[in-house]
Amino acid sequence: MKASLRWMNVIGPSSMRSRSTSFIGLGRMGHEMAYNLFSKQFAHANENRFVVCDAIPESAQRFCSNFVKQYPGANINIANTPEEATRASQTIITMLPSSPQILSVYHDGIIPTLRKLPADQAKSTFCIDSTTLDVDVARSVAKGVAEARSQMVDAPVSGGVTGAKAATLAFLVGGTVTGFKQAQPILALMGQRIIHCGPSGAGLAAKICNNLILGVQQMVVGEAMLLGTKLGLDPAVLSSVISSSTGNCWSISVNNPVPHALPEKSPPCEREYEGGFATALMLKDMGLASNVAALAGCPVPLGQAAETLYAQMVEEQPELAQKDFSSVYKFLKRVMEEGKTIKA
Repeated sequence: MKASLRWMNVIGPSSMRSRSTSFIGLGRMGHEMAYNLFSKQFAHANENRFVVCDAIPESAQRFCSNFVKQYPGANINIANTPEEATRASQTIITMLPSSPQILSVYHDGIIPTLRKLPADQAKSTFCIDSTTLDVDVARSVAKGVAEARSQMVDAPVSGGVTGAKAATLAFLVGGTVTGFKQAQPILALMGQRIIHCGPSGAGLAAKICNNLILGVQQMVVGEAMLLGTKLGLDPAVLSSVISSSTGNCWSISVNNPVPHALPEKSPPCEREYEGGFATALMLKDMGLASNVAALAGCPVPLGQAAETLYAQMVEEQPELAQKDFSSVYKFLKRVMEEGKTIKA
């Protein structure tokens, strides 16, 4: 175990690089995705090598320690920087918070390193980014990777932390047909659906549209559940009625915001809203939708209203920023109990 777990300082030869996968970004989603990917790759061929890199060194150390305990003999290393992770592996996967982190990791780390690699190593390098970020930033990064002689696809995900842990994510891929085909077997180890949405940036456009719906959907579910309970309805009964009626959606049947509303399931509300998709990230995604809609001249009044409410929620209850975004129910309940109003 000790021989397999180490901080990376010297990168191995080209033959080792071809059998290596680097995963950069071990947040709630990235941690689960990397664990599924590496465990299945290790089961397929135990000579494969794995590299993790995170802005928080303790996260990388903890991931490696847990992985080696579960898979003794696994060759897993910690890269100190994105540059090291790029030199180490032919396949590089990134899962980061948003555009600023992607710009830093790629433009300051990955792309300059790709330019320094021997031509054969650069051409064989394949980058997959699953971050939800600005479409123009994604296209800029993909252009930089292509100019460095490597390939890249954007592959944002749908399914949340639950889907990441269960390896049931849907990947919305943007890039060339060749890149999509190359990404498919890798993404299939972390999800169930891999959809080619179009050229670079198309996957992100699809994800932004999806999360625009999701952000509004979770909010109105919170409103309906709060109203129903205020009117004396049992949350489990109300959820059952809505789930079997025209109001059924993921936010009511899977991510229900009211404790005990789904007796046979365990949504984040059962854990004080821990372990889900952070409200701060949903606020970021709603902002992305508003920005791209403004550039396209497309009205999104419900999306903008939801963005305003998530912003008010984070401002007035900062402790909810890192809680699952279904905690909007908790925020609305407090507003009701205190007799306050919501900003229009």
